[in-house]
Amino acid sequence: MRRRIAAHKFKKMKLITPEKGTPASQGDPYLLKANGKYYIYATGTDGVEAYGSDRLFSGWKYLGKALTEAHCKEFWAPCVIERDGVYYMYYSSVQEGEADMHKQAVKAAVSSSPEGPFVYKKTILPAFSIDPHVVKSGKDYYIFYSVNDENGERAGTYIVVDKLADMFTPEGNPQAAVVPTIDEEIFMRDRFRKGQHWHTVEGAFYFRIGNDHYLIYSGNCYQNEKYFLGYACAHAEEDDLRKLKFEKQPSASVYAPLLCRNDKEEGTGHNSIVEEDGKYYIVYHARDISADKTLPDSRTARICLLKAEGKTLKAVRDIP
Repeated sequence: MRRRIAAHKFKKMKLITPEKGTPASQGDPYLLKANGKYYIYATGTDGVEAYGSDRLFSGWKYLGKALTEAHCKEFWAPCVIERDGVYYMYYSSVQEGEADMHKQAVKAAVSSSPEGPFVYKKTILPAFSIDPHVVKSGKDYYIFYSVNDENGERAGTYIVVDKLADMFTPEGNPQAAVVPTIDEEIFMRDRFRKGQHWHTVEGAFYFRIGNDHYLIYSGNCYQNEKYFLGYACAHAEEDDLRKLKFEKQPSASVYAPLLCRNDKEEGTGHNSIVEEDGKYYIVYHARDISADKTLPDSRTARICLLKAEGKTLKAVRDIP
């Protein structure tokens, strides 16, 4: 018998199950709690998809597109933060007709409501930049995002962090936070040239408990068997997130996923964290092992308990 998690007796890991007439997937789900309600923003081809509920574990309804942008497509990995009654959305997209997804660039949009509509204000980073996560630390705001290194020992995509001069302007002094270190982070072998294997570390989500700083990330490719969520941490009484030295856990040389493929789901990655009743929960995307592989994207938003103790994070997803 598996022990039942008593805090919330939800019966399945899926947070959102697509209904007729709604998007088929919720890739890169970002959860926001605002005004006593819950919102999830997800990647969409022609806009950022939004969902809402009065309860965390059930009752989710499709709200429509929270953001569209003329002559653009592939709206990836949105995140939303509130400041002084204004909601700021950070995401990336490319121009219609563009085939090269390495032209993705991080942008900012604003709204007076978490439901939107959000209105584009500024492209805040050059291409290639994706997967922003903006957080407040101390009195300042910081942005984590992913960029490319084509000439590194392990070429590929990695995570940096920079301070924001204002909500639309990074200072321009990004520091590496998490970089590829293992073969299990290889996105594709010989991707751009023979002998150069392309690695991917992306989808940063930062949170802090006391002086323990955690950075959860996605490694590999969501279509590959080894795709996973890993994490790095730092322990410091420090608000300047650029000064932190994040260390992969348990080691930079060990493949030890926080979440990965099991007998029920695969494509487990790109997450956000919410605190509820003194407990932490991780919201991530995955697809059922039994999902129709002919569909273009069958990732859906899921949730599980996250336990944190010092340098150790543990995801508890086997919930009956």
